Amino acid sequence: MKKNIFIFLPDGVGLRNFALTEFKNIGESAGFDITYWNNTPFSITEKIGFKEVKIQNTSLHPLTTVYTRARKRMELNFFDKKFNETVYNTYNFPHSYKGLKNAFKSIMVDTLTAFGSNEKGIKFVREKIKKGERSTTKYLDCKKQLELHRPDFVFCTNQRPTQAIAPILAAQDLGIPTATFIFSWDNLPKATTLVETDYYFVWSEHMKKEVLMYCPYVNENQVFVTGTPQFESHFDTTLLESKEDFYKKHKLDSNVRYICYSGDDIVTSPLDQYYLEDLAVSVRELNKQGYSLGIIYRKCPVDFTDRYDAVLEKYKDVIVNIDPLWSPVGQSWNEIMPTKEDFALQANICEHTEFVGNIASSMVFDFVAHDKSCLFFDYEQPQLKKGIRDIGQNYHYIHFRSMPSKEAALWVRNKADLTQIVKDIIDGKISNVSEGKKWFETIVGPNPTLASAKIWEGITAILKQ
Repeated sequence: MKKNIFIFLPDGVGLRNFALTEFKNIGESAGFDITYWNNTPFSITEKIGFKEVKIQNTSLHPLTTVYTRARKRMELNFFDKKFNETVYNTYNFPHSYKGLKNAFKSIMVDTLTAFGSNEKGIKFVREKIKKGERSTTKYLDCKKQLELHRPDFVFCTNQRPTQAIAPILAAQDLGIPTATFIFSWDNLPKATTLVETDYYFVWSEHMKKEVLMYCPYVNENQVFVTGTPQFESHFDTTLLESKEDFYKKHKLDSNVRYICYSGDDIVTSPLDQYYLEDLAVSVRELNKQGYSLGIIYRKCPVDFTDRYDAVLEKYKDVIVNIDPLWSPVGQSWNEIMPTKEDFALQANICEHTEFVGNIASSMVFDFVAHDKSCLFFDYEQPQLKKGIRDIGQNYHYIHFRSMPSKEAALWVRNKADLTQIVKDIIDGKISNVSEGKKWFETIVGPNPTLASAKIWEGITAILKQ
């Protein structure tokens, strides 16, 4: 009899890796019956024809957001003390004290953080979160769904959302084994592991060490190293168009060599549009020297601002805007859903541009998979003022310490040097690809094309226990 696996989508983040790749087909070929336990506004059945069970109830316990916000701050404080650091607290963002409700919650978080940034305090808050979520109608509704459908295993696609806590608790209380996938390379040092499951699936040995380091309640035998489906599409040559077809489709000039500028979200890079402008100025300067260059601007899929518009208009002679093929089904960042078509678009942009420029993004790995360089901007803009987050702190984060050397990316640390650096990349004088591949293997693991299969192997091994 086939084992019934619930692929749990607490938000839209997991769609990209687990609904729009070959993940489902591989699992079915291995003999599993797969159902998407869907907490998102995106209809899996209507949009892509997969079997789903919809979670309609999105209620949280009134104090869950307070406790989860406090837990993150307490853990980051504790990491700073435990590891003799000061960097962990830079992952925090300021509270809002506007309005009575926000002020009350923020004061509660501050109080818990002040007195509970230790092992005992963190354990207290973890238990409070679980107790509160077990008392919700969402927990009861999820329990009824699980009792009705009787899955053999629940695989959570994202460890971050508060919406995932009650469903996972319901499964555990019914004796159903659970696992979660750590969805991003920076999640563990940021203290974003809110979901506590029976097993953890991670990208690499590096990430396994992080789980054991930052989640002391996890034992080594609970962690499976599998890779991530996130990069599999870059190695699928059937997705690639010829350069001629790609240029024609997007109305690009066949005589121009394009650079990709990958936009960032407004939190990571609040002055991001000015770095795009700097690159456009450099491209104009080089074109005056006889080069024939342009820029493809690919915005961050969850950036809803109009902050780039003026730059795109001013430099339309050198910038072409190619939007990601993501589909909004709501207003928040985790309600912008990826599409299968965007895998191919992203792979082709990587393949048919010279290099990528951005701020502190994992796009370095997407491009190195295509043997292309990544240029990180690491200087501040004159528009920086009090109240605007500087970009430099991004490169001091713990996850950047995973670089095998500083040569794993290219850097521009002075605006005045940008034109020469771009010229040197275009002329083939500098590249980070060799060191970048070492970094890729550290973060993603040595077998980037086998991640989906390895996840199913891990699930199989768990169910045999």
